[in-house]
Amino acid sequence: MSVSPTEEELKDALVTLKHQNPSLGISKIYALLLRTYPNWTVSEKRTRKILQNEGLVLSSTSIKRSTIVYPSSRVIPQLDVTQWTNKVEVTFYDQQKGKGLIATSDIEEGEVIWKEDPFIIAPEWDLFDLQLKSTACAYCTTPLVDSPIAGSPIPCPASISSAFCPARFCNRLCLSRSAKTHPLLCPAQNPASVPLMKWTKDRQWMALHALAQCMSRILLASQKDEATLRADWEVMRGLAALGMEERFNYSFKSTGNAEPDRSSWKKAHQLCVQAFKEPKTVPEKKKLARLLKKPLPADVERELFEYDPCFLRNLGSMSLNLEGHGGLYTLHSHLNHSCRPNASVRHLDQRTALSRITIVAKRPIKKGEELLISYVNPELRYETRQSELQGWGFGSCRCQRCLEEEKQAKEKPEVPVPSGMEDLESELKAGLGVM
Repeated sequence: MSVSPTEEELKDALVTLKHQNPSLGISKIYALLLRTYPNWTVSEKRTRKILQNEGLVLSSTSIKRSTIVYPSSRVIPQLDVTQWTNKVEVTFYDQQKGKGLIATSDIEEGEVIWKEDPFIIAPEWDLFDLQLKSTACAYCTTPLVDSPIAGSPIPCPASISSAFCPARFCNRLCLSRSAKTHPLLCPAQNPASVPLMKWTKDRQWMALHALAQCMSRILLASQKDEATLRADWEVMRGLAALGMEERFNYSFKSTGNAEPDRSSWKKAHQLCVQAFKEPKTVPEKKKLARLLKKPLPADVERELFEYDPCFLRNLGSMSLNLEGHGGLYTLHSHLNHSCRPNASVRHLDQRTALSRITIVAKRPIKKGEELLISYVNPELRYETRQSELQGWGFGSCRCQRCLEEEKQAKEKPEVPVPSGMEDLESELKAGLGVM
Protein backbone atom coordinates (compact mmCIF):
# COMPACT_ATOMS: atom_id res chain seq x y z
CA MET A 1 0.00 0.00 0.00
CA SER A 2 1.46 3.36 -1.06
CA VAL A 3 1.51 6.26 1.40
CA SER A 4 2.54 9.89 1.18
CA PRO A 5 5.08 10.72 3.93
CA THR A 6 4.67 13.82 6.07
CA GLU A 7 6.92 16.80 5.35
CA GLU A 8 9.00 16.03 8.45
CA GLU A 9 9.39 12.33 7.57
CA LEU A 10 10.44 13.17 4.02
CA LYS A 11 12.86 15.86 5.17
CA ASP A 12 14.54 13.52 7.69
CA ALA A 13 14.86 10.77 5.07
CA LEU A 14 16.32 13.10 2.42
CA VAL A 15 18.76 14.74 4.82
CA THR A 16 20.04 11.30 5.89
CA LEU A 17 20.36 10.03 2.31
CA LYS A 18 22.15 13.18 1.17
CA HIS A 19 24.59 13.09 4.05
CA GLN A 20 25.34 9.44 3.34
CA ASN A 21 25.73 10.14 -0.39
CA PRO A 22 27.08 13.70 -0.66
CA SER A 23 28.14 13.40 -4.32
CA LEU A 24 24.70 12.38 -5.64
CA GLY A 25 22.51 14.94 -7.42
CA ILE A 26 18.77 15.45 -7.08
CA SER A 27 17.72 12.79 -9.58
CA LYS A 28 19.92 10.10 -8.04
CA ILE A 29 18.88 11.03 -4.50
CA TYR A 30 15.25 10.81 -5.64
CA ALA A 31 15.84 7.35 -7.17
CA LEU A 32 17.62 6.22 -4.00
CA LEU A 33 14.72 7.52 -1.89
CA LEU A 34 12.21 5.43 -3.86
CA ARG A 35 14.40 2.32 -3.50
CA THR A 36 14.83 2.90 0.23
CA TYR A 37 11.14 3.58 0.86
CA PRO A 38 9.30 1.55 -1.81
CA ASN A 39 5.87 2.17 -0.23
CA TRP A 40 6.20 5.98 -0.40
CA THR A 41 4.57 8.11 -3.07
CA VAL A 42 6.79 11.17 -3.60
CA SER A 43 7.36 13.39 -6.63
CA GLU A 44 10.81 14.52 -7.78
CA LYS A 45 9.56 18.12 -7.60
CA ARG A 46 8.79 17.71 -3.89
CA THR A 47 12.17 16.10 -3.35
CA ARG A 48 13.94 18.97 -5.11
CA LYS A 49 12.09 21.59 -3.04
CA ILE A 50 13.06 20.01 0.29
CA LEU A 51 16.71 19.54 -0.74
CA GLN A 52 16.85 23.20 -1.79
CA ASN A 53 15.20 24.40 1.43
CA GLU A 54 17.69 22.41 3.49
CA GLY A 55 20.65 23.84 1.56
CA LEU A 56 21.61 20.40 0.24
CA VAL A 57 21.70 21.32 -3.46
CA LEU A 58 24.90 22.86 -4.77
CA SER A 59 25.00 25.15 -7.77
CA SER A 60 27.34 24.25 -10.62
CA THR A 61 29.63 27.10 -9.53
CA SER A 62 29.89 25.92 -5.94
CA ILE A 63 30.48 22.34 -7.08
CA LYS A 64 33.47 23.46 -9.13
CA ARG A 65 34.82 25.40 -6.17
CA SER A 66 34.33 22.56 -3.73
CA THR A 67 37.46 20.57 -2.94
CA ILE A 68 36.34 18.52 0.04
CA VAL A 69 33.40 16.21 0.67
CA TYR A 70 33.16 15.66 4.41
CA PRO A 71 32.10 12.39 6.04
CA SER A 72 28.43 12.08 6.89
CA SER A 73 27.41 11.39 10.47
CA ARG A 74 24.18 10.57 12.25
CA VAL A 75 23.14 10.05 15.86
CA ILE A 76 22.29 6.48 16.83
CA PRO A 77 18.62 6.41 17.92
CA GLN A 78 17.96 5.29 21.52
CA LEU A 79 21.68 4.79 22.24
CA ASP A 80 22.03 4.18 25.98
CA VAL A 81 25.32 5.89 26.84
CA THR A 82 24.90 4.97 30.53
CA GLN A 83 25.86 1.36 29.77
CA TRP A 84 29.42 2.74 29.54
CA THR A 85 29.43 5.94 31.57
CA ASN A 86 27.31 8.70 33.07
CA LYS A 87 30.07 11.27 32.53
CA VAL A 88 29.32 12.10 28.87
CA GLU A 89 26.41 12.56 26.51
CA VAL A 90 26.03 12.61 22.72
CA THR A 91 25.42 15.85 20.87
CA PHE A 92 25.04 16.72 17.17
CA TYR A 93 26.90 19.85 16.05
CA ASP A 94 26.29 20.42 12.34
CA GLN A 95 26.45 18.70 8.95
CA GLN A 96 30.22 19.15 8.61
CA LYS A 97 31.38 18.28 12.13
CA GLY A 98 28.62 15.76 12.82
CA LYS A 99 28.21 14.27 16.29
CA GLY A 100 30.44 14.35 19.34
CA LEU A 101 30.62 13.76 23.09
CA ILE A 102 30.42 16.40 25.80
CA ALA A 103 31.11 16.07 29.52
CA THR A 104 28.04 16.01 31.78
CA SER A 105 30.15 16.80 34.86
CA ASP A 106 33.66 17.99 35.68
CA ILE A 107 36.30 15.32 35.00
CA GLU A 108 39.69 15.30 36.70
CA GLU A 109 43.03 14.76 34.97
CA GLY A 110 43.89 11.05 34.86
CA GLU A 111 40.30 10.02 35.56
CA VAL A 112 38.92 7.00 33.72
CA ILE A 113 35.93 8.23 31.73
CA TRP A 114 34.80 4.84 30.47
CA LYS A 115 35.92 1.38 29.35
CA GLU A 116 34.56 -0.30 26.24
CA ASP A 117 34.66 -3.67 24.52
CA PRO A 118 34.61 -3.73 20.73
CA PHE A 119 31.55 -3.87 18.49
CA ILE A 120 33.86 -5.90 16.25
CA ILE A 121 37.61 -6.35 16.16
CA ALA A 122 39.75 -6.73 13.06
CA PRO A 123 43.16 -6.97 14.73
CA GLU A 124 46.49 -5.84 13.39
CA TRP A 125 48.06 -8.41 11.11
CA ASP A 126 50.66 -9.74 13.53
CA LEU A 127 47.84 -10.52 15.98
CA PHE A 128 45.69 -11.97 13.21
CA ASP A 129 48.60 -14.26 12.33
CA LEU A 130 48.66 -15.47 15.94
CA GLN A 131 44.92 -16.18 15.74
CA LEU A 132 45.48 -18.25 12.58
CA LYS A 133 48.22 -20.15 14.41
CA SER A 134 45.83 -20.81 17.35
CA THR A 135 48.12 -18.87 19.70
CA ALA A 136 45.85 -15.85 20.32
CA CYS A 137 42.20 -15.76 21.35
CA ALA A 138 40.00 -15.59 18.25
CA TYR A 139 37.70 -13.18 20.07
CA CYS A 140 39.68 -10.80 22.31
CA THR A 141 43.10 -11.36 20.61
CA THR A 142 44.88 -12.02 23.93
CA PRO A 143 47.90 -14.34 23.43
CA LEU A 144 47.13 -17.84 24.70
CA VAL A 145 49.28 -19.74 27.17
CA ASP A 146 48.69 -23.42 27.90
CA SER A 147 49.30 -23.86 31.61
CA PRO A 148 47.47 -25.35 34.60
CA ILE A 149 47.14 -21.87 36.09
CA ALA A 150 45.81 -20.14 32.99
CA GLY A 151 43.62 -23.05 31.96
CA SER A 152 43.41 -24.67 28.56
CA PRO A 153 42.15 -22.59 25.63
CA ILE A 154 38.84 -23.75 24.11
CA PRO A 155 38.91 -24.78 20.44
CA CYS A 156 36.20 -23.84 17.98
CA PRO A 157 33.42 -26.43 18.54
CA ALA A 158 32.85 -26.72 14.77
CA SER A 159 36.44 -27.67 14.02
CA ILE A 160 36.95 -31.28 12.91
CA SER A 161 39.73 -33.05 11.03
CA SER A 162 37.93 -32.78 7.70
CA ALA A 163 36.91 -29.14 8.27
CA PHE A 164 39.51 -27.49 10.49
CA CYS A 165 39.13 -24.10 12.14
CA PRO A 166 42.21 -22.67 13.88
CA ALA A 167 40.19 -20.50 16.29
CA ARG A 168 40.80 -20.99 20.00
CA PHE A 169 39.34 -18.95 22.83
CA CYS A 170 40.55 -17.80 26.25
CA ASN A 171 37.49 -19.10 28.05
CA ARG A 172 33.80 -19.85 27.61
CA LEU A 173 32.90 -16.17 27.84
CA CYS A 174 35.07 -15.34 24.80
CA LEU A 175 33.64 -18.36 22.99
CA SER A 176 30.11 -17.20 23.74
CA ARG A 177 30.79 -13.61 22.62
CA SER A 178 32.42 -14.81 19.43
CA ALA A 179 29.04 -16.18 18.30
CA LYS A 180 28.15 -12.66 17.14
CA THR A 181 30.66 -12.85 14.26
CA HIS A 182 32.75 -16.02 14.19
CA PRO A 183 30.37 -18.57 12.61
CA LEU A 184 30.24 -16.76 9.25
CA LEU A 185 34.03 -16.34 9.18
CA CYS A 186 34.77 -19.87 10.41
CA PRO A 187 36.29 -22.05 7.64
CA ALA A 188 34.54 -25.10 9.10
CA GLN A 189 31.06 -23.55 9.29
CA ASN A 190 31.23 -21.24 6.26
CA PRO A 191 34.01 -22.28 3.87
CA ALA A 192 32.72 -19.69 1.37
CA SER A 193 34.40 -17.04 3.55
CA VAL A 194 37.88 -18.50 3.09
CA PRO A 195 38.70 -16.74 -0.23
CA LEU A 196 37.58 -13.40 1.23
CA MET A 197 39.70 -13.69 4.37
CA LYS A 198 42.74 -14.97 2.48
CA TRP A 199 42.54 -12.16 -0.09
CA THR A 200 42.06 -9.59 2.69
CA LYS A 201 45.07 -10.88 4.61
CA ASP A 202 47.28 -11.06 1.51
CA ARG A 203 46.59 -7.37 0.88
CA GLN A 204 46.59 -6.50 4.59
CA TRP A 205 43.44 -4.45 4.02
CA MET A 206 42.21 -3.76 7.55
CA ALA A 207 39.11 -1.83 6.44
CA LEU A 208 37.89 -4.81 4.43
CA HIS A 209 38.62 -7.13 7.35
CA ALA A 210 36.55 -4.85 9.60
CA LEU A 211 33.71 -4.73 7.07
CA ALA A 212 33.69 -8.54 6.86
CA GLN A 213 33.39 -8.67 10.65
CA CYS A 214 30.56 -6.09 10.60
CA MET A 215 28.67 -7.90 7.86
CA SER A 216 28.99 -11.12 9.84
CA ARG A 217 27.61 -9.46 12.95
CA ILE A 218 24.63 -7.94 11.13
CA LEU A 219 23.80 -11.16 9.28
CA LEU A 220 23.96 -13.27 12.43
CA ALA A 221 21.96 -10.70 14.40
CA SER A 222 19.21 -11.04 11.79
CA GLN A 223 18.90 -14.70 12.74
CA LYS A 224 18.00 -13.84 16.34
CA ASP A 225 15.22 -11.28 16.43
CA GLU A 226 14.23 -7.92 14.99
CA ALA A 227 15.31 -5.98 18.08
CA THR A 228 18.86 -7.42 18.04
CA LEU A 229 19.21 -6.79 14.32
CA ARG A 230 17.98 -3.20 14.47
CA ALA A 231 20.16 -2.35 17.48
CA ASP A 232 23.31 -3.61 15.73
CA TRP A 233 22.25 -2.13 12.41
CA GLU A 234 21.78 1.34 13.93
CA VAL A 235 25.31 1.18 15.35
CA MET A 236 26.75 0.39 11.93
CA ARG A 237 24.61 3.03 10.18
CA GLY A 238 25.62 5.59 12.80
CA LEU A 239 29.33 5.37 11.97
CA ALA A 240 30.85 8.36 10.21
CA ALA A 241 30.89 7.48 6.51
CA LEU A 242 32.65 8.64 3.37
CA GLY A 243 32.33 6.52 0.23
CA MET A 244 35.41 5.16 -1.49
CA GLU A 245 34.86 7.37 -4.55
CA GLU A 246 34.74 10.47 -2.35
CA ARG A 247 37.80 9.33 -0.40
CA PHE A 248 39.62 8.72 -3.66
CA ASN A 249 38.69 12.08 -5.17
CA TYR A 250 39.04 14.31 -2.16
CA SER A 251 41.44 12.74 0.29
CA PHE A 252 43.98 10.00 -0.30
CA LYS A 253 44.34 10.73 -4.03
CA SER A 254 45.64 14.21 -3.27
CA THR A 255 47.90 13.10 -0.41
CA GLY A 256 49.56 10.28 -2.31
CA ASN A 257 48.54 7.61 0.21
CA ALA A 258 48.66 4.08 -1.15
CA GLU A 259 45.09 2.80 -1.04
CA PRO A 260 43.23 0.04 -2.88
CA ASP A 261 41.96 1.13 -6.30
CA ARG A 262 38.60 0.64 -8.00
CA SER A 263 39.41 -2.83 -9.28
CA SER A 264 40.18 -3.86 -5.69
CA TRP A 265 36.88 -2.43 -4.49
CA LYS A 266 35.01 -4.53 -7.04
CA LYS A 267 36.98 -7.64 -6.15
CA ALA A 268 36.25 -7.04 -2.45
CA HIS A 269 32.54 -6.71 -3.20
CA GLN A 270 32.56 -9.90 -5.27
CA LEU A 271 34.24 -11.85 -2.46
CA CYS A 272 31.84 -10.49 0.19
CA VAL A 273 28.84 -11.51 -1.91
CA GLN A 274 30.41 -14.94 -2.43
CA ALA A 275 31.12 -15.32 1.30
CA PHE A 276 27.80 -14.15 2.72
CA LYS A 277 25.16 -14.38 0.02
CA GLU A 278 25.99 -16.43 -3.09
CA PRO A 279 28.64 -19.14 -2.51
CA LYS A 280 30.07 -20.77 -5.63
CA THR A 281 29.55 -24.45 -4.83
CA VAL A 282 26.52 -26.46 -3.70
CA PRO A 283 28.20 -27.72 -0.47
CA GLU A 284 29.13 -24.13 0.44
CA LYS A 285 25.56 -22.98 -0.24
CA LYS A 286 24.20 -25.68 2.06
CA LYS A 287 26.55 -24.74 4.89
CA LEU A 288 25.71 -21.04 4.58
CA ALA A 289 21.99 -21.88 4.54
CA ARG A 290 22.38 -23.65 7.90
CA LEU A 291 23.67 -20.41 9.40
CA LEU A 292 21.33 -18.00 7.64
CA LYS A 293 17.85 -19.50 7.73
CA LYS A 294 15.94 -16.22 7.96
CA PRO A 295 16.00 -13.74 5.06
CA LEU A 296 17.38 -10.26 5.62
CA PRO A 297 14.98 -7.29 5.58
CA ALA A 298 15.10 -5.72 2.11
CA ASP A 299 16.57 -2.41 3.31
CA VAL A 300 19.41 -4.10 5.22
CA GLU A 301 20.21 -6.47 2.34
CA ARG A 302 20.42 -3.57 -0.08
CA GLU A 303 22.67 -1.53 2.23
CA LEU A 304 25.03 -4.47 2.74
CA PHE A 305 25.28 -5.85 -0.77
CA GLU A 306 24.43 -3.13 -3.31
CA TYR A 307 27.83 -2.11 -4.69
CA ASP A 308 27.35 1.60 -5.35
CA PRO A 309 26.88 3.55 -3.17
CA CYS A 310 26.13 1.19 -0.26
CA PHE A 311 29.06 -1.24 -0.18
CA LEU A 312 31.55 1.50 -1.11
CA ARG A 313 30.20 3.73 1.67
CA ASN A 314 30.41 0.90 4.23
CA LEU A 315 33.96 0.12 3.16
CA GLY A 316 34.96 3.77 3.42
CA SER A 317 33.41 4.12 6.88
CA MET A 318 35.63 1.37 8.30
CA SER A 319 38.82 3.38 7.77
CA LEU A 320 37.26 6.44 9.44
CA ASN A 321 36.17 4.65 12.60
CA LEU A 322 38.74 1.95 13.38
CA GLU A 323 40.79 2.47 16.52
CA GLY A 324 44.54 2.16 16.05
CA HIS A 325 44.78 -1.54 16.93
CA GLY A 326 41.84 -2.57 14.74
CA GLY A 327 38.79 -2.38 16.98
CA LEU A 328 35.49 -0.71 16.15
CA TYR A 329 33.77 0.73 19.23
CA THR A 330 30.28 2.20 19.53
CA LEU A 331 30.86 5.10 21.94
CA HIS A 332 34.48 5.66 20.92
CA SER A 333 33.30 6.29 17.34
CA HIS A 334 31.63 9.52 18.56
CA LEU A 335 34.93 11.14 19.58
CA ASN A 336 36.14 14.03 17.42
CA HIS A 337 39.71 15.15 16.70
CA SER A 338 41.95 17.84 18.09
CA CYS A 339 45.73 18.26 17.81
CA ARG A 340 45.53 19.33 21.47
CA PRO A 341 43.34 16.50 22.82
CA ASN A 342 41.89 16.39 26.33
CA ALA A 343 41.35 12.60 26.32
CA SER A 344 43.42 9.57 25.40
CA VAL A 345 42.54 6.03 24.29
CA ARG A 346 44.53 3.45 26.23
CA HIS A 347 44.82 -0.35 26.32
CA LEU A 348 45.18 -0.86 30.06
CA ASP A 349 43.23 -3.99 31.03
CA GLN A 350 45.75 -6.76 31.61
CA ARG A 351 43.30 -9.53 30.72
CA THR A 352 41.92 -8.05 27.49
CA ALA A 353 44.47 -5.32 26.87
CA LEU A 354 44.34 -5.59 23.11
CA SER A 355 40.58 -5.39 22.68
CA ARG A 356 39.12 -3.42 25.59
CA ILE A 357 39.86 0.29 25.53
CA THR A 358 39.97 2.78 28.38
CA ILE A 359 39.29 6.48 27.80
CA VAL A 360 41.36 8.62 30.19
CA ALA A 361 41.32 12.39 30.73
CA LYS A 362 44.65 13.98 29.75
CA ARG A 363 43.77 17.17 31.64
CA PRO A 364 40.82 18.51 33.66
CA ILE A 365 37.64 18.66 31.54
CA LYS A 366 34.84 21.05 32.49
CA LYS A 367 31.13 20.20 32.35
CA GLY A 368 29.83 21.01 28.85
CA GLU A 369 33.30 20.73 27.25
CA GLU A 370 33.70 18.42 24.27
CA LEU A 371 35.84 15.31 24.67
CA LEU A 372 38.54 15.22 21.99
CA ILE A 373 41.20 12.73 21.00
CA SER A 374 43.88 12.96 18.32
CA TYR A 375 43.41 10.96 15.12
CA VAL A 376 47.12 11.39 14.37
CA ASN A 377 50.26 11.56 16.49
CA PRO A 378 49.89 15.03 18.09
CA GLU A 379 53.67 15.38 18.37
CA LEU A 380 54.10 15.43 14.60
CA ARG A 381 54.86 18.71 12.86
CA TYR A 382 51.97 20.93 11.76
CA GLU A 383 52.32 20.17 8.04
CA THR A 384 52.57 16.40 8.63
CA ARG A 385 49.48 16.36 10.84
CA GLN A 386 47.52 18.32 8.26
CA SER A 387 48.59 15.93 5.50
CA GLU A 388 47.59 12.85 7.50
CA LEU A 389 44.20 14.32 8.42
CA GLN A 390 43.57 15.20 4.78
CA GLY A 391 44.13 11.52 4.02
CA TRP A 392 41.34 10.64 6.47
CA GLY A 393 38.95 12.87 4.53
CA PHE A 394 38.39 15.45 7.27
CA GLY A 395 39.99 18.40 5.49
CA SER A 396 42.27 20.86 7.25
CA CYS A 397 42.32 20.85 11.04
CA ARG A 398 41.31 24.27 12.41
CA CYS A 399 41.85 23.60 16.11
CA GLN A 400 43.43 26.39 18.16
CA ARG A 401 46.85 24.74 18.10
CA CYS A 402 46.82 24.39 14.30
CA LEU A 403 45.77 28.02 13.86
CA GLU A 404 48.64 29.12 16.09
CA GLU A 405 51.18 26.91 14.30
CA GLU A 406 49.88 27.94 10.89
CA LYS A 407 50.59 31.55 11.81
CA GLN A 408 54.05 30.64 13.12
CA ALA A 409 54.84 28.66 9.96
CA LYS A 410 54.08 31.68 7.80
CA GLU A 411 56.30 33.87 9.94
CA LYS A 412 59.13 31.35 10.35
CA PRO A 413 59.36 28.18 8.19
CA GLU A 414 59.94 24.95 10.13
CA VAL A 415 63.23 23.07 9.88
CA PRO A 416 62.64 19.77 7.99
CA VAL A 417 62.73 16.61 10.10
CA PRO A 418 64.96 13.77 8.75
CA SER A 419 62.94 11.39 6.60
CA GLY A 420 61.54 8.40 8.45
CA MET A 421 61.95 9.74 12.01
CA GLU A 422 58.34 10.86 12.38
CA ASP A 423 57.05 7.55 11.10
CA LEU A 424 59.25 5.67 13.57
CA GLU A 425 58.09 7.80 16.50
CA SER A 426 54.46 7.40 15.41
CA GLU A 427 54.77 3.61 15.25
CA LEU A 428 56.36 3.44 18.69
CA LYS A 429 53.65 5.57 20.27
CA ALA A 430 50.85 3.66 18.55
CA GLY A 431 52.30 0.38 19.78
CA LEU A 432 52.29 1.67 23.33
CA GLY A 433 48.75 3.04 23.02
CA VAL A 434 49.74 6.55 24.07
CA MET A 435 48.69 8.53 21.02
